[in-house]
Amino acid sequence: MPPIDPLNAIENIYTPRQRHVLLVASILGLAGLMVFGLAQYLTAFLAAGILFVVFRPIWVALVHRRRWNRRLVTIGILVLTVVVLVIPFYALSSLLVNRLVAFVRNPDQILQVLHKLEQATGIKITEQQNVRQLLQQGTSVVSRWLTTLASSALNVLVVVGLMLFTMYYLFMQETYFLIGLRRYLPFRSETMNELGDSLKNNVNANVLGQALVALVQGILTGLTLWLFQVPDPLFWGVVAFFMAFLPVLGTPLVWGPAALYQFSQGHKGAAIGILLVGVIVIINVDNLLRILLAKRMGNIHPLVTLVGLVLGVEIFGIIGLVVGPLLVSYFLVLMEVFRRENRAAQKKKHQTPPDGSGAPVSSG
Repeated sequence: MPPIDPLNAIENIYTPRQRHVLLVASILGLAGLMVFGLAQYLTAFLAAGILFVVFRPIWVALVHRRRWNRRLVTIGILVLTVVVLVIPFYALSSLLVNRLVAFVRNPDQILQVLHKLEQATGIKITEQQNVRQLLQQGTSVVSRWLTTLASSALNVLVVVGLMLFTMYYLFMQETYFLIGLRRYLPFRSETMNELGDSLKNNVNANVLGQALVALVQGILTGLTLWLFQVPDPLFWGVVAFFMAFLPVLGTPLVWGPAALYQFSQGHKGAAIGILLVGVIVIINVDNLLRILLAKRMGNIHPLVTLVGLVLGVEIFGIIGLVVGPLLVSYFLVLMEVFRRENRAAQKKKHQTPPDGSGAPVSSG
């Protein structure tokens, strides 16, 4: 006969309900600590989840339908992610930083432009000595900024690596991941389907749709600058493509300074032309296409997109362009689920007699 452990004979002071509540509280507390600890890398996990939704149709077509090797398909998707997303952003950032440093280290070019603007407008912008002081301060700021960028390069590599690592296991263990979501999330099956549809619609509208809007705006901006003979229109068109992902500001950060540059060079007609095309065509193309694609590609109300963009960018940064509208959509879906289930509970309550027999109450 095995020995009896005296610890097992000690009576627990909690009731079953109290143990259940404390178990849930412990799970939530540990989850909160994990989220707090991984907060600086939260963008990597969010980006991995979004890209998983973006590339999953390709994954399903190649792996489930055509029976291709899942490891090779996964590696191909990761390589495509690096080529399409990581490398262009890195290259553009490097080019912009180099140009910014070149402008700040050569203040005479900026002074010449400001002087021509003063001559063209008749407005005294500032004293030359003050401009030089501002540029010197700008040089020190840019130098500190470059130091910060260099020191944060390791953090960027960690975020990108963590994103790719997470994507790899999301695809390689796709079945277990989807089963785990349905098993552990506290929602009914139909609610999970609604949340999945909302995620798919938001990704289609705010990733694929936004990429299409940015591409159209970048092309229009580049053509406008080329038409009005602004230097390096191709480069600034590419910059406009990436700037178009920023809400509110976007492409005006490109064609606005271009118009000022042309005005400072005495090309007033070109400056006015750039401003007219920018305000009438490029901005309105952004507004119209964003709303149209959000409605067509994801059946998302424009107000949900607008509120979500403001909310998401404030909390999550650039990744909030997708996460923000998704949060608003999930809130609306859960509110609808609550309304539907609460209505069903009220209906069941009125149909059940006080004796609890389950027989329906006669309508009289």
